[in-house]
Amino acid sequence: MTAIDRGWTDADVPNQENRRFVITGANSGLGYEMARVLLARGAEVVLACRDKGRGEAALDKLRTGEGGQRAVLELLDLGDLASIRAFADREISGSRPLHAVVCNAGLMAIPERKTADGFEMQIGVNHLGHFALVGLLSKKLASAPEPRVVTVSSQYHRAGKIELLDDLFFERRSYHRWVAYQQSKLANLLFAFELARRLDRASSPMRSVAAHPGYAATELQSQGARMGGSRFEGMMMAIGNALVAQSQSAGTWPQLRAATDPTAKNGDYFGPRNLNQLRGPAVRVDSSRAARDEKAAARLWERSEELTRVAYEI
Repeated sequence: MTAIDRGWTDADVPNQENRRFVITGANSGLGYEMARVLLARGAEVVLACRDKGRGEAALDKLRTGEGGQRAVLELLDLGDLASIRAFADREISGSRPLHAVVCNAGLMAIPERKTADGFEMQIGVNHLGHFALVGLLSKKLASAPEPRVVTVSSQYHRAGKIELLDDLFFERRSYHRWVAYQQSKLANLLFAFELARRLDRASSPMRSVAAHPGYAATELQSQGARMGGSRFEGMMMAIGNALVAQSQSAGTWPQLRAATDPTAKNGDYFGPRNLNQLRGPAVRVDSSRAARDEKAAARLWERSEELTRVAYEI
């Protein structure tokens, strides 16, 4: 009889001494909280952040806490392939091993914007930027003991559709910021599960594991409303955070489990246990059928390699 999985919290994270993590978007929100917990468990953490000022403020704050001296800041703009390559070059040339990359940074329902390379901003940062980063770092990851890639998605992936892979950037259809966000979150899971399949076929020691935070009170919810100038939407998001959301700290539990649970398997997906995956301890959860579509995942992978000019060597 299979034991009931009662779920993980941050208290279940095992000792992480001699393990080194790169966390994108670690200057705030879930990334910052994850860094704080991992540092307290003995890990080394690279805060991979776009904004130098916000990154330095986060670093200063972390260094006042347990293990904070093992945190370092590196600049990384996931909306710029040149910045991603420069970050990867610095990481590869360094002497320290790399045990895990946590693809945490993201944009949510923002007005239409373009990356430095002309990609629609949400698919560009949330998916393509992380796809390029992991691909460039994959050989270094593979050389470390028990390497892992963690991809952070969202329950919004369930509404996502990747039906027009030749129109990922809304060039032939009207842009809708929520549709773009949903598409990018589905792309995150298509990538995570396709990476897991490729790793299995190659008998690689690396594991690709995904997670979603449920409904956690972070700055992400107000991001799109703020950029779009909608005070009403911002107010509604604030009310939702106050009445429904779990804490920012609790929102990290699924990705902490994905990153550190020694029993996590290639292709696992973690999320909150309670209220239709909105909140609670982290357990293995299901995804939409679309996220497990192997043909769509293979097509997205090929398109992503073409767009980023990053070819994986697994």
